[in-house]
Amino acid sequence: MAHSNSSHVHHHSRTNAESLRVALAITSLVLVLEAVGGVLTGSVALLADAGHMLTDAGALGIALFAARISVRPRDAQKSFGYGRAEILAALANGLLLGGVSVGIALESFERLGTRHTIAAGPMIAIASIGLVANLVSAHFLSQTAKKNLNVRAALLHVLGDALSSVAAIVAGVLILFWNVVSADAIAGLVIAALLVASAFRLIRSSVDILLEGAPGHLDLRQIASEVRELPGVMDIHDLHIWTVSEGFLAMSAHVDLRTGANAETVRRAVHRLLHQGYNIMHTTIQTEEGPGLLSIEAEPNSS
Repeated sequence: MAHSNSSHVHHHSRTNAESLRVALAITSLVLVLEAVGGVLTGSVALLADAGHMLTDAGALGIALFAARISVRPRDAQKSFGYGRAEILAALANGLLLGGVSVGIALESFERLGTRHTIAAGPMIAIASIGLVANLVSAHFLSQTAKKNLNVRAALLHVLGDALSSVAAIVAGVLILFWNVVSADAIAGLVIAALLVASAFRLIRSSVDILLEGAPGHLDLRQIASEVRELPGVMDIHDLHIWTVSEGFLAMSAHVDLRTGANAETVRRAVHRLLHQGYNIMHTTIQTEEGPGLLSIEAEPNSS
């Protein structure tokens, strides 16, 4: 069973890497197109989009590197494996996304009070190509993003860039038909605001995992209550549940036994409850009867 689960994890990691490679190739091509187009048309929205795509390319590169590192087998020094490489990559990408949004906002503010000549037609055409490319990249990444924070971080970059392209298209239309030149700078500010929101969510999720906070979807009080209902259990305390890496949860706790209860039977019952009910793969349970310690056993990680 342990071998089967390991193969399953490696399969997902390969799928993640393949999605990231495709997205990186598409992003790099469109980056060059938008950068040249932004210079030729004089559009800050298009240049902002190109700047964001540059960070997208860097973000996808970081994510791809982390995805490869994460599949390394665990060893004596890294007993939980290298899965957190992807969490670190997600955090780095969140910080990068926040920095880009600040740069876009500053440039847009500078443009608000001045008038610039903008070639709206080419601006719309180039932004439209960028939008299509981003949607294709998003399609590949979305297939694995729900189960992997690293890929989800890359997807947020790509979706943010897709929104940037939409904003550039809208600004181009307003400039082309109504000569609303300020729409270009306003579009840049809208893009910056969207990116800040995405960056904040990404940073918060990454930091929660790195600080070993309890997963938000789990109610520790409810879990403790269910453990107390198991035969032979008097109480549970010092309950800790944390995320080692995306999809890999671990738990440790002290379980007080009722008089005459079999420690091994109780440990297995607790492990079964947590594994089947909450997908917690690694449990370390210390059983106690009264003030005296009976035994400690760590269920082996099935991954």
